[in-house]
This record gives sequence, structure tokens and C-alpha cells, in this order.
Amino acid sequence: MGKHAFIQEGLKIMELVEEKENKMGVMPVNKLLMNMSLPMMISMLVQALYNVVDSIFVSRIDENALTAVSMAFPIQSLMIALGVGTGVGVNALLSRSLGEKDYDRVNKAAGNGIFLAGINYLVFLLVGILVTTPFYLSQTKDAQILSYGQQYLTIICCCSFGMYGQFIFERLLQSTGRTFYTMITQSIGAIINIILDPIFIFGYFGVPKMGVAGAAIATVIGQIVAGTIALVINIKKNDEIQLKLKGFRPDGKIIAWIYEVGIPSIIMQAIGSVMIYGMNRILIAFSSTAVAVFGVYFKLQSFIFMPVFGLNNGMVPIIAYNYGAGKKDRLIKTLKLSIIYAVGLMLLGVIIFQLFPAPLFALFDASETMIAIGIPALRIISLSFIFAGFCIVCGSLFQALGNGVYSMVVSIARQLLVLLPVAYLLSLSGKVEAVWWAFPIAEIVSLSLTVFFMFRINRKVISRIGESSEA
Repeated sequence: MGKHAFIQEGLKIMELVEEKENKMGVMPVNKLLMNMSLPMMISMLVQALYNVVDSIFVSRIDENALTAVSMAFPIQSLMIALGVGTGVGVNALLSRSLGEKDYDRVNKAAGNGIFLAGINYLVFLLVGILVTTPFYLSQTKDAQILSYGQQYLTIICCCSFGMYGQFIFERLLQSTGRTFYTMITQSIGAIINIILDPIFIFGYFGVPKMGVAGAAIATVIGQIVAGTIALVINIKKNDEIQLKLKGFRPDGKIIAWIYEVGIPSIIMQAIGSVMIYGMNRILIAFSSTAVAVFGVYFKLQSFIFMPVFGLNNGMVPIIAYNYGAGKKDRLIKTLKLSIIYAVGLMLLGVIIFQLFPAPLFALFDASETMIAIGIPALRIISLSFIFAGFCIVCGSLFQALGNGVYSMVVSIARQLLVLLPVAYLLSLSGKVEAVWWAFPIAEIVSLSLTVFFMFRINRKVISRIGESSEA
């Protein structure tokens, strides 16, 4: 065999090897990260947009309608927390198992993940039936708000099978590197919601006017369609996972592993709703306008944070896969690039919030008082963004390597042990502007803890990964 023929044969063999291995183990890291993350970042931006549009449509019913939907946030946050946390655990286990070429465990992780999604739905079906009314009565005695809230939250909870189906089937696609399809499903779900919102709320095209109930129905239809499409794509396009109902039995060890990673994520998500409730209690002592400013801030910051979360969703399976495959250098390179991109995105957010706070509030038809309170709020809080970018990526690394408890500790410390107490102490000054400084202070503490845990996980896990391979 001649030299040229030998080289050609070698290249063919390499191509065959690459075909047999998932792209997460062979594709150049930067290209892979973009390939995995960009679709997720786009879909996350669409999600952020749809949340804002949803609020705008509901606000046009009347203020009580917006209040009722806003009051539903703690329950909705818990629903999302359970779905996302379960998905994170499934994602990490499945991607790691793929890296280890343990295809039996891959299928078990997928099957048990779907089973847990069903259990999650049953929990919130009961919440929708039994808890909705007492939940609203604990917050308000206004008959109209109570009526709106009962309609909205009952539909959201009792029809949440679409949401949980969407969560788990999209995570299965992410775990095998097929994030383009999750962009498609999430975008379709969000667009359906945006289109149906005005039709169902205000009664266009012969559809009866349903008000707040219409907003809820539009939301769940979007989720059901997205979840169904994600299921079909998994069956048709995801050959690395075999979804079989026949002979399925829940596996206690698999479920325990999923929630070993997932429970910290669930707690972290749930902490967010506690933090928002606590901040609202602190800010209401100044004025309802201060609470409104905080609400607008959350809508605006989602456009900055959502792309970073999308980046993370693309990063986690790459980290988990290469951890399972023993490819330390690819894992480290993925981490470094993710930090650079996350910090860059957050820096862009800082620049926007520093330079254009007034125009941003004008999008929400803000009063002069709201703008006066809001400008310093955006400028002060945004100082924490760069630290947050680093901490978010490292937190996802902890989860991908099966040490989600580190992320949980950082989140509890930042939001409950530092942010709320510091915000309360600063509120005693009598100046609402002082309260906003609690965010940068809390983020500095978060950064310190994250760096500590990074040294720890590098010593105990990353440094012990087997021989490195070329990235």
C-alpha cells in the first residue's frame, strides 16, 4: 500500500470512529459549545420575550388581573423548580452514561426521568384541585382577584402535564447534544402562546372572550404542543435513547442519583421565589412603586440572564459527557470558554443597564416616580452581573459533576443568608436606593464561596480524571 493510500485509509478509519462516538466527545470544543448553546440561547430569549408579552396582555384586562397572575408566581416557580431540577439530574446522568458508553443506564435514566415527570404532574394536579383557593385566600380577600387567581392557577396546575412533558423530552434531546431541536420546540411553544393570548383573552376570530382563563389556556396549549413535538423528535431522531414502555420498572438507584443532582437545583429554584417574596415585603414599606420597579427589573434582567442559562444548558451535557469519557482537557476547555462567554454577555448587560435605564423603563409606560426610583436600581444592581456570570457557570459545573450541593449552598448563602438580611438592614436607613446595594454585596459573597468550591472540586474531581485527550 502506498503512502497516500495509507493516509486515506487512516482518515476513513478516523471518520468511522468519530461517527460511532457522540459529537460531544470528538467535535472541536468551541464549535461544539456554540453548536450546543446557541439554539438554547435563542430559545431562552424567546421564552423571556413571551413572559413579558404575556404580562402586557394580562395587564390590559385590568390591574386586578395582573395582580392575580403575579400572585401565582410562587406556585409556578415551584412547578418549574421541580421540572428543571428533575431535568438537570436526568441530563447529568444520561450524558455521563453516554460518555461511559453505558447504554443500558442511558435508557434507564430516560425511562425513569419520564416516570418522575409523571409524578411531578400528579403532585401539581392535586395542588390545582386542593391548594389554589387557600393559597390565594392567604394573600388577599379581594373577591375579583380571588376569582381571577382561582381560574388562572387551577388551569395552569391541572394541565401541567404539557409543561412536564416538555421539560423532560427537551432534556433528553439536550443530553444527547440535539439542542437545535429544543430551540425548535421551545420557540414553537412560546409563539403559540403569544398568538393565542390575545385571541383567548379578548375573544377574537369568533372565540369567546375568556379573560384570565384564556391566558392560562393559551399557556398550557403552547406547553402541550411543544411537549408533543419534543416526544416525536425523540422517537424519530434520538437514536441513542430507546424509549420503551414495555417492561419498564422504576429504578430506585437511578432515581436516587437523579435527585442527588436534582434536589439542590430544585431547592435553588425554590429559594428564588422566597427571595422575591422577602424583597417585596421590604420594598412595600417604601411604596408600591418600589415593588413595581423590582418587578420590572426582573423582566428586564431575564433578557441578560436567559442567554447565560442557555449557554449553561449547552455546557452541562458536554461537561458530563467528557467527565464520563475521562477527557479532562475537553472538560476544562469547555469550562474556560463558557466562563469567557458568560462574563462577556453579562458585561454587555452592565453596559446597557448603565447607559439606558430610562428608555428601558419607558417600555413599561413607567411614571416619573418609577423612573426616578428605577434608574439607580438598574445601575446599582447591574454591578453584580459580571460576578454572577462566573458564578452561574461554575454552579452548573458543580451540577454536571454530581456536586449540586455546592450550587445549593452558594444560592442559599447569596439569597437568604446575605441578600435579604442586608437589604433589610439597609432599608433601615430610610432610603430605597440603599436597598439595591444588597445585590452587589450578596454577589461578592457568592463569588468568594464559588471560588472556594472551585478549588475543592478541582482537587477532588477534575484533577483525578484519567489521561487527557486532545481537544
